[in-house]
Amino acid sequence: MRLPEAFVAKMKKLLDEEADEFFAVYENEKINGLRVNPLKTDPGAWAKTAPFSLSPVPFCPTGFYYEPDEQPGKHPYHAAGLYYIQEPSAMAVAEALRPAPGERVLDLCAAPGGKTTQLGAMMENKGLLVANEIHPKRVKALAENVERFGLTNTVVVNETPEALAEQFPGFFDKILVDAPCSGEGMFRKDEEAASFWSPAYVEECAARQRRILESAYAMLKEGGILVYSTCTFSPEENEQTIEWLLETYEDLQLLPIAKIGGIEPGRPEWTKTNRSDLVHAARLWPHRLKGEGHFVAKLQKQRPTSPWRGRWAKSSAPKAAIRLYRQFEQEALRTERDGTFVSFGAHLTVLPERCPDLS
Repeated sequence: MRLPEAFVAKMKKLLDEEADEFFAVYENEKINGLRVNPLKTDPGAWAKTAPFSLSPVPFCPTGFYYEPDEQPGKHPYHAAGLYYIQEPSAMAVAEALRPAPGERVLDLCAAPGGKTTQLGAMMENKGLLVANEIHPKRVKALAENVERFGLTNTVVVNETPEALAEQFPGFFDKILVDAPCSGEGMFRKDEEAASFWSPAYVEECAARQRRILESAYAMLKEGGILVYSTCTFSPEENEQTIEWLLETYEDLQLLPIAKIGGIEPGRPEWTKTNRSDLVHAARLWPHRLKGEGHFVAKLQKQRPTSPWRGRWAKSSAPKAAIRLYRQFEQEALRTERDGTFVSFGAHLTVLPERCPDLS
């Protein structure tokens, strides 16, 4: 494939002796993966009887590689939410955050929902998962994937990070910022991403990422965990963005991410201050593991935060509508939904228990 000349020159300078090995990757087919839904089946047991040839992703216990000539996305199992088609290196992001059942979690840049569904499965449908997407056209796909995966603790919203930060100061135990980026790790999968790339676009993305992180920091409670990720290689959007974050918010501490399955440390030498703790971040290189590439950093907030003083959602649905739903539930469904019934236009919605007022 044809790569942007400025990108080639940049990566040659950064990678030096590794560059030839890195660029050789683009002569091969992209890596394919799927992630099994543990809410619906046992991943290991299902993989042994799956109608596809699968091999495990070493850094994700529910992730598997499949062969290029197979099409699991067209199988009824996919429509049933038994698995999610996901680029393998992207699976490492939610593994770094690892939310526990019962926690309050925010996926700030959530569409199309790959990482949201992974987080929700880890939470075992307990607690609260807010999946936000700023672009209205992408929210539909996010909501469909959440529904297909069977997530009942998840609320999909369409807001700016700034608006959410005003409503949820110091509220979340864990936040994922899978930031919009220049997409250098997508070039093999999507050649249009390569045609859109430029050094100016990298700088534009880095500036936007920092604005998003400001909002994320405001919503994180004391002791809370923030995971930041991109699917790009540029230090401006990765190590240098984390360097800026640590300098701006001195109470943040960079936590180590396990370097398994070919995952490598961050590169302090690509920053202005050469911060040694940037080795705690993770680089997933396409010439070092089976995946298209990712960057992941994990941070903890140390500064005390004021208790959240917002309002909790209250039932706003007509009692007659709730009775009709309960009747339908008994006749047609296998599970009984608990939560707060609210009306959105002509729709009846069940919010998770202890869900904030989102009106």
